[in-house]
Amino acid sequence: MNFVEEITKRGMLHNIMPGTEEMLKDGQVSAYVGIDPTADSLHIGHLVSVMLLKHFQLAGHKPIALIGGATGMIGDPSGKSQERNLLDLKTLRHNQEAIKKQLSKFLNFSNEIENNAILVNNYDWMSKFSFLDFIRDVGKHISVNYMIAKDSVKKRMLGSEDKDAEGLSFTEFSYQLVQGYDFLHLYKEHNCKLQMGGSDQWGNITTGTELIRRIQQGKAYALTSPLITKADGGKFGKTESGNIWLDPKKTSPYEFYQFWINTSDEDAEKYLKIFTVIDTNEIKDIIKEHKEAPYARILQNKLAEEITVMVHSKKDLDTSVAASKMLFGKGTKEQLESLNDNTFNAVFSGVPKFKINKEVISKGINIFDLLAEETQIFKSKAEVRRLVKDKGLSLNMEKFTNSDTLITDQYLLNNKYIVIRQGKKKYSIITT
Repeated sequence: MNFVEEITKRGMLHNIMPGTEEMLKDGQVSAYVGIDPTADSLHIGHLVSVMLLKHFQLAGHKPIALIGGATGMIGDPSGKSQERNLLDLKTLRHNQEAIKKQLSKFLNFSNEIENNAILVNNYDWMSKFSFLDFIRDVGKHISVNYMIAKDSVKKRMLGSEDKDAEGLSFTEFSYQLVQGYDFLHLYKEHNCKLQMGGSDQWGNITTGTELIRRIQQGKAYALTSPLITKADGGKFGKTESGNIWLDPKKTSPYEFYQFWINTSDEDAEKYLKIFTVIDTNEIKDIIKEHKEAPYARILQNKLAEEITVMVHSKKDLDTSVAASKMLFGKGTKEQLESLNDNTFNAVFSGVPKFKINKEVISKGINIFDLLAEETQIFKSKAEVRRLVKDKGLSLNMEKFTNSDTLITDQYLLNNKYIVIRQGKKKYSIITT
């Protein structure tokens, strides 16, 4: 597989240094992507760079994931109006281990293959530098004029529309030198000749190639991908609740699945090329099939399926699909019982909830008292009676037709919930 050709077809190439494609054709090459370790999980904003590494490995090359332990302590000024919070070493190490576990779902770190991925942390070499050593051995090779000319620095120095912005600290100004040295270090230690990243990283990446040229008299290369946008102009990967994380504790697999299933046709077509490894010819067929029956949302279903399995698991996908059907009255009691608390709460996040003392359920209560008096989900017992008679009431996805049946503990899901459905789509939740 020709790596550059492949990512170009997928719309993942923004800028590339001359000679890069030719260099990659000469044999196996190492390339790296830097990953910000300021959280103990990746979010979907990281996935473009991670997918670059994945395609790079599939093309027979060696991917290097660099955790920015040192740079995470500084903060990259690119695209930011303010300096980041600095992290302590214990937090950074914890975040590193969590991120490697997630990366293992995309990259093969096994020593049994020749082009196995490796994970490095720039704190391991930057922490050994004294300030004087760094400015003597590294800083002298790059002029201030060169550094100021970078767009990421220039924008911050010229000011910002953000009144709270504080300009650019010396700490952040030094960021491109530190990142540039990372490239130099990996060039020397791992024969790494290529750095990849988002288009906002071009200035930092080329500082690295310049350091390699000046200190090692070597030749290194740069490649960036476009920043992902949404068709409606909204910010990719952001929802009202914040980032879409890969950690199931931060974003449940159901919420993760829902993010992709709810993308527009235009975005789904683009994302299928970027965030999956489905062959581009097959993607063309999927797009064609979708356009013939857009109501079936074939693109969105395929996109959500592929990414949910890759990030989570087939079981999580199946649970998410079943959970999605719940609100349309197509779920079963067994599927409802299979939902953990996170998924249950995500599925029924906008549904009215009614608190009741658990002892009331434990003793047993008839359906009329439960729904019309204890919870007041319905205005009167007569309304409940009509609903039962017309077979329009369901408890935990099962029709409730025998009004003599007492509601007891056996109706509690996870020992705490009862799902009430009126008709096909109107839900209420009783919680204890």
